[in-house]
Amino acid sequence: MQDLLIRGARPWGGQTADIVVRDGRIAAIGPDLPAAPGAEIVDARGCLAIPGLVDAHAHIDKTLWGTPWHPHQAGPSLMDKINNERQVLAGLGLSPEVQSARLLRRLVACGTTHVRTHVDVGPDVGLTHLHGVQAMRDKHRDWIDIDIVAFPQTGVMIRPGTLDLLEQAARDGAEVIGGLDPVGVDRDPKGQLDGIFAIAGRHGCGVDIHLHDRGDLGAVTVEMIAERTRSLGLAGKVAISHAFCLGGVEPARLESLIALLLENDIAIMTHAPAGPTPFPPIRLLHERGVRLFSGSDGIRDTWSPLNNGDMLERAFLLAYRSGFRDDPGIEVALRMATYGGAQVMSVADYGLTVGSAADLVLVEAETASEAVAYHPPRRLVLKRGRVVARDGRALLPDSE
Repeated sequence: MQDLLIRGARPWGGQTADIVVRDGRIAAIGPDLPAAPGAEIVDARGCLAIPGLVDAHAHIDKTLWGTPWHPHQAGPSLMDKINNERQVLAGLGLSPEVQSARLLRRLVACGTTHVRTHVDVGPDVGLTHLHGVQAMRDKHRDWIDIDIVAFPQTGVMIRPGTLDLLEQAARDGAEVIGGLDPVGVDRDPKGQLDGIFAIAGRHGCGVDIHLHDRGDLGAVTVEMIAERTRSLGLAGKVAISHAFCLGGVEPARLESLIALLLENDIAIMTHAPAGPTPFPPIRLLHERGVRLFSGSDGIRDTWSPLNNGDMLERAFLLAYRSGFRDDPGIEVALRMATYGGAQVMSVADYGLTVGSAADLVLVEAETASEAVAYHPPRRLVLKRGRVVARDGRALLPDSE
């Protein structure tokens, strides 16, 4: 692999430095570093260097990316959206392998180097989505790292056979077992959570549960998740996605939930949902030490045509909806889209230090906050030292 010398970048907005990339890793960082014979030299003056962006909550198997525009038609409730999705996808007959590959080019172009994707598993689709995304992942290992969550989108206990499918998904290589509103969807929180955690315990998987239930219903579910995390010794391997309830409970109840999250090292994902939907208080959770991460959620799918897979823009939305105007607050949002996601995915050697994997993004900005505020096209994207995107264009070979 050819050496790379990045001249004059500012790692995370710090002092200007050169960065030497060798054998897929950051070999040196400092001023006026010499170029090895034959090294490619990149002029990065005026650019910020950040570690690869991490989209740690996506649904790449169900994207409509690359297909004709599809007007949004779903009703307002969660079940309306689920039922509409099943109807539309069944009618279109799209391939999860092809669709996820189409979207992958966009993610790479935007500087995403790691993805955790929730992939549908259920009686209506079996394991076809899982196997399709796994096939896509195998073909694109040099371009991006992907973790798969086996996700029961249509419910668990209300869909007999789903637990068996989740068990098989774990056997087939899913890294994480997902869940969905144990109360609001399944009306059987004990059954769903006991089943999901048992599978995770047997196979050494993580757990990542979609929790849209608000108020006390959501709070009770958080408590039940924490109880099972503790009893099975899964601290550090459990995440709660969306967790709307954390944005709508009384302060004293919130403090008790924060204590449980910290005690059991449970991570929280929010993508800053649209409209009046409550979402976790990012700054408070960060100050308390709760692990936070983010993701695109669905990208141009039947749930919404608006998400576009740009994690710098997602950091902007996190800051915007949280009312952050100060640099420290805005940087919290960017850390959720980088270090926070990498941590929840257990990414080794991630970051901007010597010895780290050379998963890097150059973006024209002076500071981390400016990169979030303007989220301009990515000048250069490296994956393990290999240039995979330039000037907002992915360099992947055509796959269709």
